[in-house]
Parts: sequence; structure tokens; C-alpha cells
Amino acid sequence: MSKNITIAVDAMGGDGSPKKIIDGIAHHFKNASGVFYNIYGDADEISKIIPSTLDKNFYKIYNTKNFVKGTDTPLEAAKRGKDTSMWLSIDSVKNNKSDVVISAGNTGALLVIAKLNLKMIENIDKPALSALWPNKKGMSVVLDLGANIECNDKNLIDFAIMGSSVFKSLFPHEVAKVALLNIGSEEIKGNETIRETYKKLSVLQNQDYEFKGYIEGNNIMKGDVNVIVSDGFTGNIALKTAEGTANFITDELKKTFTSNMTGKLSGLLNHFNLKKFKKRLDPRLYNGAIFIGLDSPVIKSHGSTDFVGFSNSLSVCEKIVKGDLINKIKEKINQ
Repeated sequence: MSKNITIAVDAMGGDGSPKKIIDGIAHHFKNASGVFYNIYGDADEISKIIPSTLDKNFYKIYNTKNFVKGTDTPLEAAKRGKDTSMWLSIDSVKNNKSDVVISAGNTGALLVIAKLNLKMIENIDKPALSALWPNKKGMSVVLDLGANIECNDKNLIDFAIMGSSVFKSLFPHEVAKVALLNIGSEEIKGNETIRETYKKLSVLQNQDYEFKGYIEGNNIMKGDVNVIVSDGFTGNIALKTAEGTANFITDELKKTFTSNMTGKLSGLLNHFNLKKFKKRLDPRLYNGAIFIGLDSPVIKSHGSTDFVGFSNSLSVCEKIVKGDLINKIKEKINQ
């Protein structure tokens, strides 16, 4: 019998909270097995909206009226005190009351408060923000997506190890294939840091992943590699570009198939294919960024996602705990 998983949930972060968060928990609970939710937020608000379908034996509400605002700077968020829903949910993991913490709140605040409360894994200098991206053959783990603007070669090597650990936790039966995001595929391309990282990864003997060299931005979605490593500056630009492109394509297709009678007829004839295409690009399916490098897992849900997206990020929480992510990283980083 598998161990029960306890998820600490910041119920007050993100747009439409706490209703979106509670609806997401209820949606996730339908298919979850052995999951308990420690919910941190305004108990009066939460009690009014919590559905009867959510079994009382599988959650506990910790009342706090204080919460981190979306407009807070990381410093302002930290100064709000230790009684905010975000701080208390992270503290729950720190004190081993929960296995993983999730918030849809302020990203900068979450990273800072997490770093204030949780220790770094030994021999890792910087944590990284990673997320799932779809590709033609399945899914990729991409990191860093903005936690570190500047990185040295050791940081990028650590990211490769952590990223492959995330991938294996989520997809245990697949082979992790690592590549460095660069402006070209030749060895001489890129800045000094990425070239030095390439040299070191090329000679490192690692049975946990295959190093595939460089990958350019236009090949990210091909699926030939599934762990893509970058500094946070480059990675964040790549992420925002991909999100914007996906939204542009979806919006343009919608206009094309609704602008006139011919378009509407074409849309009707291609209804199922369009539905399949839209689902493939649905960002809710890939919601749940993982803040890795700390000795406990921290998950960031997109603040503007709906309850379905939040439910999917709860599934990510469940998978990385079951996949023993933190111990995987600790074992690999010390090899």
C-alpha cells in the first residue's frame, strides 16, 4: 500500500481565490487516492464554498485572514508576517506536516518565502524554476524559467541533474534526454558559460540521462530531447514567447472559423480536429511549475488559471511526491 500524500495548499493566492482553489481541490479529489489537503486561508470564506463532495476526512482548514497580495514585492510579502497563508503553507512542509506545498500566488514572493524557510539541498548553489512543455512526442521539462538571471557552468550542470530528476519522477518509464538551449547547434556557438557547460556535460558519465548537446529554440517542440536547460533570463523569454505564440495561433484560428459563412462551415466540418488541436495547446494541462533545489518540493500554479488548471498542478504535486523527487536529486547531485 502506497504512503498517503499530504499537500499544503495556499488557498488565497491567484485570481479568483479561494473559490478557484477549493474547486480545484474538489476536482482533483475525484481521481486522487490517498491524498490529504492542509488548506491555509480565510476559514469563513472557505467554509461557505467548500463542496459536500469533498470528504471531511481528507482535508483540514487552517484559518488565516492574512495573505500575500499579487501586487506585493517579494520584500513586502516577507514583511507581511509569518501568519500569511503562503508563509504558513510553506512552514507546514518545513515542519514535516505536509509533503509538498502549492500556491497560485505571487511568484516572486513564493520563491523568496520558500528560500527563507527551506534549506537548499547540499551541493546545490541555486534553485531553479522548472515547468512542463508539450512536444511532438510527449512532454519536456524546461528550466530555469526565471529564478536566476545569471548562472555559471556549475549551476547549469546542477539544473541538468535536477531537470532529469523531475522528468524521471513524472515519467519513470522514459529516458531523460538533456540539451542546453543555445543560439546554434555547433560546439563553438554561445557564450563562454554555455560552452564550458557543454564541455563538462560531454565528459560526465551519468547513467540517469543522455546528454544531447545544444538545442535551438525552433527545435524545442520536436521532442528529440525532453529536458531543456537554460539560465533564467533566456528560459523566461522562451516561455513567454511560446505562451504568446500559442495564444496567437489559437486566437487567429478562432477568427478564421467565425469571420464568415465559409469559415463557419469549415469550422463545423473540422470540429473534432479543432477540438483536439485546442486541447493540445490548452495551458491548463501543463500547469504547475516546480521550484527545485530546496530540500522540500514547492509548486507554483499559474495565477490566472481556472480550477481545472489548479487541479492539474495538484496532480503534479502528487506525482513528484510519489516519484520521490527530492531524494532522487540528492542521490544524483552527490554522485
